[in-house]
Amino acid sequence: MASALYQSIELLSREKGIEPEIVVGAVEEAIALATRKFYKTQENMRGELNKETGEITAYIYKTVVADEEQLEDPVNQITLAEASELAPGVEVGSEIRLYRDTTPLGRIAAQLAKQVIFQKVREAERDTVFQEYAHREKEVLNATVKRIEGQDVIFDLGKAEARCPKREQSRLEQFTIGERVRVVLLKVDRAAKGPQVVVSRAAPELVSNLFQSEVPEIYDNTVTIRAIAREAGERTKIAVQSRDKDVDPVGACVGMKGMRVQSIIRELRGEKIDIIEFSEEITTFAEKALQPAKVSRVSITDLTDKQLEVIVDDTQLSLAIGKKGQNVRLAAKLLGWKIDIKSEEEKRQEVEQQMQALSGGPTTPIEQVTELGDTIIQKLVAAGITTVEALADMTPEQLEEIPGIGEKTLERISVAVRHYFGHFEEGEEGATAEAAEASAEGEAEVATPDAAVDTAEAEIENAEAVLRDSEQAEALEAEEQLEVADAEPETDVSAEVTGEPVTAAEQAVEDVPVADGPEEDKNEEGGA
Repeated sequence: MASALYQSIELLSREKGIEPEIVVGAVEEAIALATRKFYKTQENMRGELNKETGEITAYIYKTVVADEEQLEDPVNQITLAEASELAPGVEVGSEIRLYRDTTPLGRIAAQLAKQVIFQKVREAERDTVFQEYAHREKEVLNATVKRIEGQDVIFDLGKAEARCPKREQSRLEQFTIGERVRVVLLKVDRAAKGPQVVVSRAAPELVSNLFQSEVPEIYDNTVTIRAIAREAGERTKIAVQSRDKDVDPVGACVGMKGMRVQSIIRELRGEKIDIIEFSEEITTFAEKALQPAKVSRVSITDLTDKQLEVIVDDTQLSLAIGKKGQNVRLAAKLLGWKIDIKSEEEKRQEVEQQMQALSGGPTTPIEQVTELGDTIIQKLVAAGITTVEALADMTPEQLEEIPGIGEKTLERISVAVRHYFGHFEEGEEGATAEAAEASAEGEAEVATPDAAVDTAEAEIENAEAVLRDSEQAEALEAEEQLEVADAEPETDVSAEVTGEPVTAAEQAVEDVPVADGPEEDKNEEGGA
């Protein structure tokens, strides 16, 4: 019959979930250590427990050597002659035991033995827990809330205690002692001082397990869960796919009147869940992942780095991004792609900037067109037209909409812009001509007659265009002078003939001496 001591050891083993031999070994080692410390010796010592009587003995052991020449460690070795006196018939290489009396061991030795036993039992318990749970990571376990230590919650898994840190908890959850919940086993930390099993209530695997429990189609693999993205306490997006064309994956997960998904939401303390149908086409999957926002179009910008560009309507931009970027962040996690989301207006501005970058070089301030005059320039700048290129791109109808610009001002603007670009083209032609001359001198090449004729014709056409522009400008100035003259009192030119008085302005004009040459002909024609 087992002794009372051994029965106590078996009871302790069952409570801790460890083998009785481990506890017996811890007791024997503790007795040997306490005895060696009591006798103040460095000899090798062992303890021995008799299961039937409960008696614990301690002894030292020495290895038998042939003679003193082979005696290297006198403390732990003994010669064959000395061993034969203690135990006749002993052989070289065997061990000889020398028992020590454990009766004089006092309270200090017992306390030391107790500490050693507790330490060995604790180490054995941790090894048992590690072997039990190390291979069960990401598995969902049933647990009971045992106690709350600060921000951590300690769960009882049955064979061990588990710790759930603050970062692995949902902000919507509050636990009470004795409450039964499901947890996800994250890892087994052997270096932790307290419970070494770490569990989570924020892992996506918890949602997957809940859907498997509530939806029979998922349990029998008719509907499969392809991806899950979760922010605990906020929102979860889950992508499902059906292997049977007659089974709607989203409808199966939602259930009749939402009963299935509502039970999962209650388990997660009100966390929002978006159920999305999985698609192999990444652009289609992205459109569904960004629900409830309506997506205009999706394009792949970088296939290697897995980047998508999503365009949404201006009114849908905030909905697509979500609160603090949550919707687009979860969608990107669900897809495994980077998502760059833009509104229609942002995309249009980006395209315009790219077109401007491709269309030409630097812009020219409108103030460089001196023919416009300060008044017209101020009106154009006030309307947002600050460059010559922008002014040239505008239609006459757009210019007429600007306050203070009429038909005559519009014509003046047109002439000034043509003059500006005409001079610019003349400058380029001159530079081209100089380069051509330098090339001709360096290479000693002679232009063909046909090329010379083409160049002459081009110069004639440019000259005619410049002449027409100058005539239009002179006509415009003449009209403006006539408008000014209409505002002043005038006297008929024929006043000299009729005898009517002549105004001072007319007299001043007549007193101007007549110039020689062509100018005189023009004055005569004007007088006529």
